[in-house]
Amino acid sequence: MRLGVLDIGSNTGHLLVVDAHRGAAPLPAYSHKEPLRLAEHLEGGELTPSGITALTDFVADAVVVAEDKGSQDMVGFATSAVRDARNCDAVLEHVAHETGVRIAVLPGDDEARLTFLAVRRWFGWSAGRLSVFDIGGGSLEIAGGADEEPDVAWSIPLGAARLAREYFHDGTPGEQAIRSLRKKIRADIADEAGRLLRVGPPDVAAATSKTFRSLARICGAAPSVDGPLVDRVLTIADLQEWIPKLVAMSADDLAALPGVSPSRAHQILPGALVAEAVMDIFDLAALQICPWALREGVILERLDQLSAEGAP
Repeated sequence: MRLGVLDIGSNTGHLLVVDAHRGAAPLPAYSHKEPLRLAEHLEGGELTPSGITALTDFVADAVVVAEDKGSQDMVGFATSAVRDARNCDAVLEHVAHETGVRIAVLPGDDEARLTFLAVRRWFGWSAGRLSVFDIGGGSLEIAGGADEEPDVAWSIPLGAARLAREYFHDGTPGEQAIRSLRKKIRADIADEAGRLLRVGPPDVAAATSKTFRSLARICGAAPSVDGPLVDRVLTIADLQEWIPKLVAMSADDLAALPGVSPSRAHQILPGALVAEAVMDIFDLAALQICPWALREGVILERLDQLSAEGAP
């Protein structure tokens, strides 16, 4: 079947049209995305009118694109920026009224669980016990386990866009702002780190999504044009060598780095500080970069549901 997956993230709205059936990897057929930056449209705990308009317009456009590309079904979900907004229910009701699409809000632990499912399916059973980390725009997801369902899965509000907005809103961060942010990141991650650490070291530690991919590319990993099957690794040694350089760079310099888009350049440093803290606190010398993430997890779970219902 051809399935439209509408992913409303804290940074980007992304429609992915895939050809999917049981027993095969989802095959991307078409991609449509817009930089919504919803995490930066939160004011006073609510999504602003301009953010609501941007979201509604994107969903309306995505419906037309999905229909034009022959999608038989649409699955829509939203993550941290919408989830955290006090007016979340009203926003999604407005979107549903204007577009006919009802978007589900994923709780943080579900976000971590579905990302883990995608990484497990990508690496397979030979990966043994997995630890999975995902830095989004609004939150950091952590999960670990030896099966398809993780033993532990949780979310921490340490997304790169959120931290950039809260700590670097005046532009180039000073030494005190960086120190304050670094302290917060490490305290928040360490607070529940024992949930993952107590089961012992993983056989494979993996990272997903744009921030980790960008950091790996900055540190020398293969570009995306080389395809998803190329091994990509982010080491803590390379990351720690790059962080002082990122601190010293202007916004234009950051945007010129390989793997960094101009709309996300201001998020690279806070994302790097979160990635460094993850690797340090969980004692990981390197992270394997997985091309599948939350979106693929949603697709895979939907296919599993259809299989259980006996759909072709």
